[in-house]
Amino acid sequence: MAWRNKIVPVLFLLGLGVLMVYDASSASAARDFGDKFYFLKEQLKWVILGFMGMALISTINYKILYKLSPIIIIGSIISLILVFLPGIGVKAYGASRWINLGFTVIQPSEFAKLALIIYLSAWFSSKEKGRLLAFLLLVGIIVGLILLQPDMGTAIIMAGTAAVLYFLSEAPVWHFLGLVPVVAAGTAFLAIISPYRLKRLTSFLDSGTDPLGASYHIRQALIAIGSGGLFGLGLGNSRQKYSYLPEATTDSIFAIIGEELGFLGAVFVIAVFIFFIISGIKIAANCKDSFGRLLAAGIVSWLTIQILINLGAMAALIPLTGVPLPFISYGGSALVVELAGVGILLNIAKSSGA
Repeated sequence: MAWRNKIVPVLFLLGLGVLMVYDASSASAARDFGDKFYFLKEQLKWVILGFMGMALISTINYKILYKLSPIIIIGSIISLILVFLPGIGVKAYGASRWINLGFTVIQPSEFAKLALIIYLSAWFSSKEKGRLLAFLLLVGIIVGLILLQPDMGTAIIMAGTAAVLYFLSEAPVWHFLGLVPVVAAGTAFLAIISPYRLKRLTSFLDSGTDPLGASYHIRQALIAIGSGGLFGLGLGNSRQKYSYLPEATTDSIFAIIGEELGFLGAVFVIAVFIFFIISGIKIAANCKDSFGRLLAAGIVSWLTIQILINLGAMAALIPLTGVPLPFISYGGSALVVELAGVGILLNIAKSSGA
């Protein structure tokens, strides 16, 4: 029964997410849709769907994923290509990141995160040697397709998660020493050739530049967090959610949490995330087989990297990169896939008696 207790922090974060999504969106939902509960109802729909998926996946032996991993990764790559096809892919705000299924729209890059983790875990658990070039080719194809969308944040998360899995597979240390300058140079190159990425980088280095343009978002996030003080302004009392802070329900929702719940509330939320991460690490450490151990470690690494990127960007510790805060931010595909990952963790924990 102990494995079931590991879901408690996720339930808390989901509940907080539903509350904060409604809080941050009610004014804009009433203005844009004539229904202040619009985003709340959408979020509840995805939470219920994701929770049902998590419950189902937690009952299916995770070892089945080992055999299905080639099909999963091929399907994921195909879906990443489909976003660029007219009539299938959906383009919005200059990005091609979605597929129209008729009854709903999904974001394949979110599913690709989990697909890559499953495939690499299966591959690396085979103890195959001399796989560096093949690993770089696979990750390069997937990350390249995501960069073309463009989605730098997701690309960084996937590259980072893949690197962690490669390291945990007992790869030679010199591989990483050789890759560090290559990755650093590649990231710098991508920032320089893309005007909007370059502006984000320069605004990070000097937040005083272009206060109404490139640095506007982060300045508004810092105003929100700073306004909260120690105890916050109180639930529902955010001022930044009224069209000042961009992406208040998605990428910037932690800033609203800081504004309304204050420093203490924000620290408590971070503590819940830490508790979840530690629980995930214990699940990986207690797993007896290498596939399950790598799979659990990959899922925890993915969510940890995404949490750190989101919180780091909101606190202006790293350049602003648009990624949602797991379990809390408004979203469909992201939330469903995150809960699917939790379902796998629960199954591994149950199988290991953790």
